[in-house]
Amino acid sequence: MRKAKPIMIQGTMSNAGKSLLCAALCRIFHQDGYRVAPFKSQNMALNSFITDEGLEMGRAQVVQAEAACVKPSVLMNPILLKPTTDVGSQVIVNGEVRGNMRAADYFKYKTQLVPDILRAYDTLASEADIMVIEGAGSPAEINLKSADIVNMGMAKMASSPVLLVGDIDRGGVFAQLFGTVALLEPDERAMVKATVINKFRGDVSILAPGLDMLYDLVKVPCAGVVPYVRVDIDDEDSLSERLTAGARKEIDIAVVSLPRISNFTDFSPFSRFSGVSLRYVKNLFEMGSPDMILLPGTKSTISDLKWLRQNGLEAAILKAASRGTPVFGICGGLQMLGQKISDPYNTEGGGEIAGMGLLPIETVFAKEKTRTQTEGIFRDEEGLFAGLNGLYYRGYEIHMGQSGTNAPLIRSGNVWGSYIHGLFDENGIAEVIVRALYDRAGLEFDENAVFDVHEYRESQYDKLADAVRGALDMDMIYRIIEEGV
Repeated sequence: MRKAKPIMIQGTMSNAGKSLLCAALCRIFHQDGYRVAPFKSQNMALNSFITDEGLEMGRAQVVQAEAACVKPSVLMNPILLKPTTDVGSQVIVNGEVRGNMRAADYFKYKTQLVPDILRAYDTLASEADIMVIEGAGSPAEINLKSADIVNMGMAKMASSPVLLVGDIDRGGVFAQLFGTVALLEPDERAMVKATVINKFRGDVSILAPGLDMLYDLVKVPCAGVVPYVRVDIDDEDSLSERLTAGARKEIDIAVVSLPRISNFTDFSPFSRFSGVSLRYVKNLFEMGSPDMILLPGTKSTISDLKWLRQNGLEAAILKAASRGTPVFGICGGLQMLGQKISDPYNTEGGGEIAGMGLLPIETVFAKEKTRTQTEGIFRDEEGLFAGLNGLYYRGYEIHMGQSGTNAPLIRSGNVWGSYIHGLFDENGIAEVIVRALYDRAGLEFDENAVFDVHEYRESQYDKLADAVRGALDMDMIYRIIEEGV
């Protein structure tokens, strides 16, 4: 059944840059005329997406699908783990919730999902020329290798050659690469066909002697040294550099960085305006006095609301709202802004908690998760953001809580909320909000800051692809793909 030839990107650690390298290769292969499909058998992330069919998958593979110019499919990420606690996750298989599991229980269970992985992979491979497979974490976690389904275990299932990526920006890249290869079994080492050094800053010629010594140690060539590329493309997880407080600009927007923050990329469009600072804040000191406060989604609404109360951020939000500062919540953030949250089915541990009381809604967690795409035209909006009227919006909903409304926006005074992830991604929406914040602050909006969202996104994929194509020996990459394992 399989037709596509695979190439797999594995890393020496989490956040080595696997996701963006896979996105770059997807775009490069597409530019070269190939049909490409990204694939990650198991993804652990709180950033997720809902497909046209109402199925849930990790956003990293959505980004890679966009780079490959193909429609996102849950087949690209058959298993998604969404952490609910430090020792457990919600397990999503083929886009649907299978249940919550403790890490130890999932470790024993996950090999039962191999048929689902192979079915998804084979279906995609039957329609593509090249499969770009992403690993997770490190393939050298010797305590986990016996039941591996996402690194060398996946490489074996797909008979895929492997590029091993190390992150030089975090230091110790030669030790990373050599140590990882040394901990692999002989048959696994044979699957590693080249190394890649990622996130390099400086003069590559100075690195050259080290590459020669690395070859002597691992016996495979280095396919290239990829520079530290600054592109505006959604990141994979909470290790993202976006999740920092940052410096304040003309217009200052603070995003509350909740412990179980999900879909934090919802707010990325605001960061693309040169005069706007988008800061992710964790405490009162970082909060300051922003021009707008954003409350993101969360996998644990009740727990994170308690965290807000304990560290004083809830009081700061209430005080800012009373002064007229715009406050905007998405999904879990919307629920927190309401009157009450109830969990009768023990979805998040059970119980009931009072919300912040800023929006006229009450939320009850249901047995089934809402998973749907949504679109429409803003109508009858009033207040600071009335300029949204007539604009097209599109996004998706992922939530257990039901708040008794289907409206795209819920508003009370200067407080707004929505269940729609991706709400700010369409042309004009973030711009209207930023313009309103400039007007409120008595500042002049820079007309040169206006851009087409879709053209901008495509330009970022092309920028990434150009940088990676220029850094990698693409003839070697194509030869590795052709020769296989």
